[in-house]
Amino acid sequence: MTAESNYNAQIGIQKSWNEINESIKNSAVKCGRDPKDISVIAVAKTKPVELIKLALDAGIENIGENYVQELSAKHREMDYLSYNPKWHFIGHLQRNKVKSIVEFISLIHSVDSFSLAKEISRQAEKVNKSIDILLQINSSAEESKFGCPPDKAAKLFEEVSTLKNISIKGLMTIGSFSNDESITRKEFKLLYKVFEKLNKDFPGNGMLHLSMGMSSDYQIAIEEGATLLRIGTTIFGERNYNK
Repeated sequence: MTAESNYNAQIGIQKSWNEINESIKNSAVKCGRDPKDISVIAVAKTKPVELIKLALDAGIENIGENYVQELSAKHREMDYLSYNPKWHFIGHLQRNKVKSIVEFISLIHSVDSFSLAKEISRQAEKVNKSIDILLQINSSAEESKFGCPPDKAAKLFEEVSTLKNISIKGLMTIGSFSNDESITRKEFKLLYKVFEKLNKDFPGNGMLHLSMGMSSDYQIAIEEGATLLRIGTTIFGERNYNK
């Protein structure tokens, strides 16, 4: 990046971040929530480390990635003497890729099976740490989406809870790519309902988070109880899939 393009990107990211924070604050207050209970995961898919550093300079703490290979490359490139990003893995995770991220990941959002959870725990034990995870629930019932069916969530929760090196911190869902607000809201409501039932059936389980809502629907997600918002294009601009 040239000095001019770097400066323009810095101004753009800072402006977007300020606007998002103001929007979150307004949405939270309107529905009687504390804005401090809501965090943003800045999704940096296809974006270079230079832009991630600018996002961290702007005050962003959490960086989300969808692909293990891309996340691992950015981890290797990151200047940890100057920056301390909290890495979130939000994409579909294959069991054979877990070992590549287990040492530095802060939160895995997309655990949708006991076999995956078991591998995460196994790899975490090797590096003597516990991994925070979210259980991914398929609240839209779309076959193209990963996630545990809502009616199987209790069974998965119970199974994963037996693993030593894993800590379940909440649930995650990916809403339908629909312009119909009622569909999106229904799916977010369903995730909250599953969350409430698990907290009732398994008291003291330590679950705090609902990861739902992206650039197009995060305000609805706030109204329906989201604590983690996965926002990418609103912060970084449109993704470049040609790189």
